[in-house]
Amino acid sequence: MNNVFVYCEIEEGKIADVSLELLTKGRSLADDLKCDLEAVVIGADLKGVEKQIIPFGVDTVWMADDKRLYPYTTLPHTSIIVKLFQEEKPQIALMGATSIGRDLGPRVSSALHSGLTADCTSLVIGDHEDKKNNKEYKDLLYQIRPAFGGNIVATIINPDCRPQMATVREGVMKKEIRSEAYKGKVKNIEVEKYLNSEDFVVKVIERHMEKSKVNIKNAGIIVAGGYGVGSKENFEKLAELAHVIGGEVGASRAAVDAGYASHERQIGQTGVTVRPKLYIACGISGQIQHTAGMEESSMVIAINTDKNAPINNFADYVITGDIADVIPKMIKKYKENTK
Repeated sequence: MNNVFVYCEIEEGKIADVSLELLTKGRSLADDLKCDLEAVVIGADLKGVEKQIIPFGVDTVWMADDKRLYPYTTLPHTSIIVKLFQEEKPQIALMGATSIGRDLGPRVSSALHSGLTADCTSLVIGDHEDKKNNKEYKDLLYQIRPAFGGNIVATIINPDCRPQMATVREGVMKKEIRSEAYKGKVKNIEVEKYLNSEDFVVKVIERHMEKSKVNIKNAGIIVAGGYGVGSKENFEKLAELAHVIGGEVGASRAAVDAGYASHERQIGQTGVTVRPKLYIACGISGQIQHTAGMEESSMVIAINTDKNAPINNFADYVITGDIADVIPKMIKKYKENTK
């Protein structure tokens, strides 16, 4: 009752990174609320999966293990989550803003009449005063996300309905084990009591999954270009710099829309979220849509002809100049000073 729940996605026996990130954040929220953190895993052949989950500070792992539950299909997973939440009455429920979470979350929140905030970039506990109705609320979940096309950052609350539900994109939260020796328990869900035959009207006959060839999410160094880079040819200079310093190439949405880079390299609100040790922003203005995806970078170098570009507010170092002049000089200097 009144605990924090995290729905954990699983693929080929491995818990998804976004779910582990949410367990880390969930543990922090549970500590603030002085309650337990609980995780839900639905799939097949789940024996031993709790070993991946409990070290993140999970007190209870709910498991629904049935060969019909993997791969993911909407109806059975929805039925299990809805009925479990009706029984356990969590105060907070978190899911990844993935293809699964974006399918499952709205269905669960609709069935429970709880509401849902999608694509959150931050989650914190706070109070709220409703002056109009003279009511005070304690320990609400502040669900923070970009809104109106990323032009503002909105803080959304759900004072009266439970659970307070939110989805969070991969890479936004840190992934951190609480303790390898953390003590948690496993509770098995009796699948037959939660489901009926109608939940299995859809069957997955065959799956084809192609893994991405680009891995900017885990890159330690990223050289990112925006519309100001000017052309696809100029982006090749960024690729050369990235190759020389051992990094990956990223792009803003404007650069992707202009055809300078592929969508899989897009960083920002509608792309991926990254947190590299070094982020070199080239020709990027720094609107909130982009900075939402890179503001956790350890160090930021901004290269731009506009000395008043918003990205400069995030940057540790600012180089005011033309990409065509600056990048070749950086490549040359790096090669000269590297054995």
